Amino acid sequence: MAQTSSPTQPTQSTAESLVQSSFVHRVARDTLARNGARVGLAWIGIITVMAIFAPFIANSHPYWMHADGEWSSPLLRHLTWADVSLVVMFGATLLGWRWRLRYSAGKLAAGFTALAILTCILTSAFVTPPAAVVFDQYRTGLADGQIDSATFAPIPFSPTDRNRDNASSLAPPDGSHWAGTDADGADVLSRMIHACRIALAIGLISTGIALAIGIVYGGIMGFFGGWADIAMMRFLEMFESIPALFLLLLMVAFFGRDIYLIMVVIGLTSWPGFARYLRAEFLKLRHQEYVLAAHTAGLPLTSVMFKHMLPNGVAPLLVAASFSIASAILAEATLSFLGLGLIDEPSWGNMLNQAVGPTGSFSLWLATFPGLAIFLTVFSYNLIGEALRDAIDPTLDQSP
Repeated sequence: MAQTSSPTQPTQSTAESLVQSSFVHRVARDTLARNGARVGLAWIGIITVMAIFAPFIANSHPYWMHADGEWSSPLLRHLTWADVSLVVMFGATLLGWRWRLRYSAGKLAAGFTALAILTCILTSAFVTPPAAVVFDQYRTGLADGQIDSATFAPIPFSPTDRNRDNASSLAPPDGSHWAGTDADGADVLSRMIHACRIALAIGLISTGIALAIGIVYGGIMGFFGGWADIAMMRFLEMFESIPALFLLLLMVAFFGRDIYLIMVVIGLTSWPGFARYLRAEFLKLRHQEYVLAAHTAGLPLTSVMFKHMLPNGVAPLLVAASFSIASAILAEATLSFLGLGLIDEPSWGNMLNQAVGPTGSFSLWLATFPGLAIFLTVFSYNLIGEALRDAIDPTLDQSP
């Protein structure tokens, strides 16, 4: 006699249909259905790949070379711990995407975070590139015959490979330097590619800090309400009055040009917006039936707030996060353009600063390429944010 499935036990196809029709999948589907989001994600994907594999795309060290009867890989020998960590985490991200239906998002995020921390610790301890770097040794070795053969990256110049000869400084694009050179003779295209790391790191890490603070602060305000909400809102309003750019300038002047300090300052000045959004959502959700049922069941306060209420109120935060990433990139570019950015690190804003030379000469390529990169990156995040807003808000749900 054939067995029939119990009506109380959903079949595998029913479970899969429930997963596909979930809120997250619906928002993702509706977001990707919009052309603006596709364009934005395509550009963000391009600069992400360039940021991860920058040493393999633009590097003065050859992939491998043959000298004195031996084969060696100078590029692998000169990789830093950050280079190795980014490649490992890229592979972990691909595995997480394959396992996205097998494990919950929380487990994948926890595993990814643990792997990231462990990878950074191990690579910083065991990956030790040579301290002294001479980029010109490979070119002179090939010219003198000391190196028999060498295979270079598509762009055979590192971002700090400088040639300060008058003929090499501020040279327009040509066959050797496809985007020209800057005032120090460094290849502009190589610096453009390696600067993708600064742009992405500034945006993601500073927004992550702002999200963490805003979720906790805004959740407490919206959940409790009353006098606690009033007192915390007054402090939030005072914090919003602090000008972020002037605070950045002050911190750089006193503590130096540190990338991590810039990330923290941008994050600490960006959280009030997230707190306001979550407060408004929690004020609406705290009287819902499922929240009252969670209270009645005796669940801990943190479980009610961050396990039951937060998933239902996180949608506006995702939209705000995309715009916050764009604002953080603009803040770092502004700081670098003013000459207060990172030292000896490629940055799009710093390259814009070099477009006008000390003698008043203007280099079109030094203004066009980084300026276009900043514009496209900020514009892409804005496109993604608008698509997310339209997909999340049912009143704006229209067919693309």
